[in-house]
Amino acid sequence: MPWSLLLLLLCAVAAPARGEAIGEVDTVFKFIGPDHKVVVEAYDDPRVAGVSCYVSRARTGGIKGALGVAEDRAEASIACSQVAPIGFARPLPRQEEVFTERMSLLFKKLRIVRMVDAARNTLVYMTYSDRVIEGYPQNSVSVVPVDRGTPIPLR
Repeated sequence: MPWSLLLLLLCAVAAPARGEAIGEVDTVFKFIGPDHKVVVEAYDDPRVAGVSCYVSRARTGGIKGALGVAEDRAEASIACSQVAPIGFARPLPRQEEVFTERMSLLFKKLRIVRMVDAARNTLVYMTYSDRVIEGYPQNSVSVVPVDRGTPIPLR
């Protein structure tokens, strides 16, 4: 097995889909507890080496935010790009959720889904939030074109 393929397989297995804090800005001052913020986090695709997505979203502060019981707003923005040579350890499904994070104590989640546009050899990433009872239509989409010399393997 070539070393590059072995390294790619190890990276795909070892890299969890976790957000890494990149930065934040305060949007509302709170006397008690942390301020309301807009945060930017980076998410590396766990099954596609060389692709990272950056998501910006609101984070609620105050007493509820400090205690972890606040419900963050549903809006989020995503931008994905190639940050290293793109590689695939194994075939991808046409659509797959690559990351989920809670936005409230029980009911709301932020989701990032990867879709494959095989005709254009492109990876499409969408972020949205959902709620157990009622979903939110707010979403954001970003695309990462893959060089035609590296076809996206599908299962």
